[in-house]
Amino acid sequence: MPVSGDTLLRIVRTAEFEPSAPPRVVGIDDWAWRKGQRYGTIVCDLERNRVIELLPDRNADTVASWLEHHPGIEIIARDRAGLYADGARRGAPDAIQVADRWHLLQNLGEALRLALGRHRKDVRAAGKAWIAEMEGGHTVTPQRPASTKRDEGRTAGRSQRHALYLEMLRLRQSGLSPRNIAPRVGMSVRTVERWLAAGGAPEHRRRASRHNLVDPFRDYLMQRWQEGERSGMQLWNEIRNLGFTGSRSTFYRWIASRNQRTTNVGMVAQLRPPSRRACAWLLSKEPTALDDRTQRFLSHLFKRAPPLLTANQLARRFAALIRGDDDTDLNQWIADATSTELDVLAKGIGRDIAAVRAAITHPWSTSPVEGRINRLKTLKRQMYGRAGYQLLRSRLLAAA
Repeated sequence: MPVSGDTLLRIVRTAEFEPSAPPRVVGIDDWAWRKGQRYGTIVCDLERNRVIELLPDRNADTVASWLEHHPGIEIIARDRAGLYADGARRGAPDAIQVADRWHLLQNLGEALRLALGRHRKDVRAAGKAWIAEMEGGHTVTPQRPASTKRDEGRTAGRSQRHALYLEMLRLRQSGLSPRNIAPRVGMSVRTVERWLAAGGAPEHRRRASRHNLVDPFRDYLMQRWQEGERSGMQLWNEIRNLGFTGSRSTFYRWIASRNQRTTNVGMVAQLRPPSRRACAWLLSKEPTALDDRTQRFLSHLFKRAPPLLTANQLARRFAALIRGDDDTDLNQWIADATSTELDVLAKGIGRDIAAVRAAITHPWSTSPVEGRINRLKTLKRQMYGRAGYQLLRSRLLAAA
């Protein structure tokens, strides 16, 4: 073709892509230009399962303006973001807003994690009691390893986080909002809100390492260990000659874990209580779906924190409501959940009750939109640095 690539791109940019028929049911969600910094909005026709518009930002005014130019829309499926609710209310006041069911269940999980954070001491105590019961009451107390610089650093970090939380609490009690507290403590507004809701600073749980530099030399070290060699310096020099590239501290941590496993031979292998995130998932499950070990752990947890038993019952009722098609018990659930561990969730559901009712009684959701966002990400990455808004929009709508 006797034209340049730039000419073709200019033609694509100026092309118009109007839907073949006016949309009646749409799904709206955000997508990331750059995650955590800049977002756009994607609109899909849920009846035809195709993208009909790509908006350059995540703004209620932009959404309202687009909806005003498409007056035939009757149903709008969205997530729980307030800006899309506001934009839909202003741009299409007669349309039915449908909250996404997955996001409602995600809100439930977040509320349960915050509740468990407020009872973190009870969760730890329940875990210890559960381990003792599973081991038949014959727990072997492991020898506490000597304190290291890493342990001292973790302790100092924990103390610093606790001091920050106390400062947040003092400022909050003096009448300041999280938005005003954030710059005073040097944190984001969202972090301040999360810490205040959780009742303290989060406890970081270190993930088990999947790839260890010592692994390729494990057989050799096990052989030398069985031969009676216990000198860490000697073993480290030997595996260095065999090609070990890790530091001495990395190797010494492996030695310490080996000594601890040898000391605790009588303990049940890999017996570990659920994390708070796992507990939040368990609290929303039906008891018939849990095994005996899990039910024993929850029994210990509920004995130490009775409010979590109430939260467990409310969570199961809410999950059943969202997964069902009958919304008659929704008002009663909101009344029962008020002034409990799920009070914040109940208030949020009450403010958005019309969309939550529609989520229960209507089949629409934003799941097809998520699939289209995945396709959009693929196209954006294929275009490397040329994925400007106009060209990206044209290519996505042409490919839809």
